[in-house]
Amino acid sequence: MNIDLTGKTAVITGGSGAIGMAMCEYYIQSGANVAVVDIDRTKGEEAASQLRKLRGNARYFFGDVSDGESMESMCAQVLDTFGGIEILVNNAGVNVGPEGRALIQDFTEENWHKIMKVDLDGVFYCSRPVIRHMAARKYGRIINIASCVGQVPMRNQCAFTAAKAAVIHLTKTMAVELGADGILVNCICPGSVIFEGTRALFYADQERSERMLAHIPLGRPAEPREIAGTAVFLSSDEMTYMTGSIITVDGGWTCGFARDF
Repeated sequence: MNIDLTGKTAVITGGSGAIGMAMCEYYIQSGANVAVVDIDRTKGEEAASQLRKLRGNARYFFGDVSDGESMESMCAQVLDTFGGIEILVNNAGVNVGPEGRALIQDFTEENWHKIMKVDLDGVFYCSRPVIRHMAARKYGRIINIASCVGQVPMRNQCAFTAAKAAVIHLTKTMAVELGADGILVNCICPGSVIFEGTRALFYADQERSERMLAHIPLGRPAEPREIAGTAVFLSSDEMTYMTGSIITVDGGWTCGFARDF
C-alpha cells in the first residue's frame, strides 16, 4: 500500500526536532505540503530548507504552542499560504532533564507549569483554530503525540506522565466531539526513541541502558522514522474507520515483558 497525500497540507508542531523532522520528511515523501511549526526560528527555517531539497513544498511558520494567540496566528498564516489544512500532528513537547526530576513532594512548580504549558495546553491551543477550519470542510486528520508513560506511570516524572495521560484522554474526547464533522483523531504513544543527538548519551551508561533494554521485548529503542511512519498511516485515506485510538509504539515495553521469571 502506497500512501498518497498529494494535495493535502500537514501541520507538524515541533517540526525541527528529531521526531518532528522525520515526520516532515515522511509527509513530503507521501506528497503532502508541510508546514514546519517551531518556536526556534533558526532550526525551523533550516528544517524547511532541507525539506525543499527533497523537492517538497515545505514552509516554516513560527509558533509557540503554549500561547493561544500564537497558534491562532500560525493557523491563519498556514491557511493563507497553502489554502487548507487537512492534517495536524501535535508533536511539540518538553520534559525536564535528570537534574529536574524528583518525587512529587520535591518537584518544582516551575517545571510542572513548563511541561503542562507545552505538552498539554499546546495540544489544546494548536488544535482549536485548526479544528474550526477542518469542521467547516468536514474533513481532517489529527494525530496527538503522547507517550507510553502516559499509560504506565514512571517515578520522578509526575508532570510529564500526567500531561501525556491527559493528552490520551483529550484525544478520546476530541474523537467523540469531532466524528460528526469528518475529523478523525488518534494518538501515538512512543516508548524510548533514540536519534543521533542522544545515541551516545543513551549508551554512555552501559548498565542503565542494558537495564532499560531488558524491559523492551524488541531489545532496542525506536528510531524517529518508526514514529513518523505511524503518523503518516493515520493520516491516509486508507484509514477511515479509526478514531479515538491509542497506538503504542514502544517495542512492547508496556506489555510488562520480563526475560526471566
